[in-house]
Amino acid sequence: MSTSLLYHAFGVRDYSYVGTKYVGGGVIFRIERKMESCRCVVCDSENVWRQGVVVRWFRTVPIGGRGVELEASIPRLACQDCGAVRQAAIGFAEPRRSYTKWFERYVLDLSRKMTIKDVACHLGVGWDIVKDIQKRHLQKRFAQPKLKHLKRIAIDEISTGKGQRKYVTIVMDLESGAVMHVGKGKGGAALKPFWRRLRASHAKIEAVATDMSVAYIDAVTTYLPNATLVFDRFHIIKLYNSKLSDLRRNLHRQLADTMQKDVLKGVRWLLLKRPENLDASKQEPERLGEALRLNEPLAIAYHLKEELNEIWEQDDQETAQALLMDWIVYAESTGIQLLKQFAKTLRCHAWGILAWYDHPISTGPLEGTNNKIKTMKRQAYGFRDPEFLMLKILGIHETTYALVG
Repeated sequence: MSTSLLYHAFGVRDYSYVGTKYVGGGVIFRIERKMESCRCVVCDSENVWRQGVVVRWFRTVPIGGRGVELEASIPRLACQDCGAVRQAAIGFAEPRRSYTKWFERYVLDLSRKMTIKDVACHLGVGWDIVKDIQKRHLQKRFAQPKLKHLKRIAIDEISTGKGQRKYVTIVMDLESGAVMHVGKGKGGAALKPFWRRLRASHAKIEAVATDMSVAYIDAVTTYLPNATLVFDRFHIIKLYNSKLSDLRRNLHRQLADTMQKDVLKGVRWLLLKRPENLDASKQEPERLGEALRLNEPLAIAYHLKEELNEIWEQDDQETAQALLMDWIVYAESTGIQLLKQFAKTLRCHAWGILAWYDHPISTGPLEGTNNKIKTMKRQAYGFRDPEFLMLKILGIHETTYALVG
């Protein structure tokens, strides 16, 4: 094997080929370091003497289906200038690693389409080696995202544990789609490390999209007093749909007629659909219409839901404000307690809802990222290392998912 083949095939330079061994179906290439290229690792002096040899083995990229190792003879060097006695620098592998840099690169390439377990089985190594390579790569690239360029961000939390007991809070750059921060827990406390880094970066945040959580409102108004807070449309509609489901459930309990109860029970999901999404082939419009005809409070709440969506579809903020105030007044006049409570919530947060016309942003891109996180968790059957999970989330905007058989 030539020296140039060592470099082009395995990324090894400044070593000479000695021989080849075949052990257990694998290939071992024996190489040794050239003395003329050795330098002191402390002072970089060329004035070094050889004091013994250390033999180390390194896993490298396979040839076909055969695993390949490098048996490297590494000289110990005594520096005549600084007096240090050290092993010569390896060059083709990171310190304290038993695999080459090219092997790391190969593992990362495979990891884009395969799980950790699949990569480990394919290469005949332990899963912990594959995970260590991924984790160090993620730390190097994504552990400290640059925040100076941030202008518009979105904040939301996602459950990472069974039973909704564990959460992480995510901050996303709405312009690039990259995750800028992953905080443990939810609420204002999870954002404190982000605020410290943001203050040091001198970023000028223009707008923040979030839900109507009191914790997020307090945190944003405290740490970003000059930023515009925009309440997310998706969360507002989701909250109203929750109220609508509660109203349907309450009406169902109050009905004595079995037939009416069956009609109301069958429209649970139809109430949450937009009218244009109802499936005529399944007679969904007719079923929903019958349920609304039999229950006036439900009909009022349903039609108010459709009018609520119109608030974000006006030509200007003044028209939207008039429509929002009319909606609130009408909801309060219906006498339906759930609608009155929701109207009170909208009245208190109207400024953040109408801010959408100044900055038309939402947490929609972040919801898409949350779905990718859930896909990643299912693919991995969960994560036992919270730090590794956070690093994977920070780099998830560069992740693509493929259906593999």
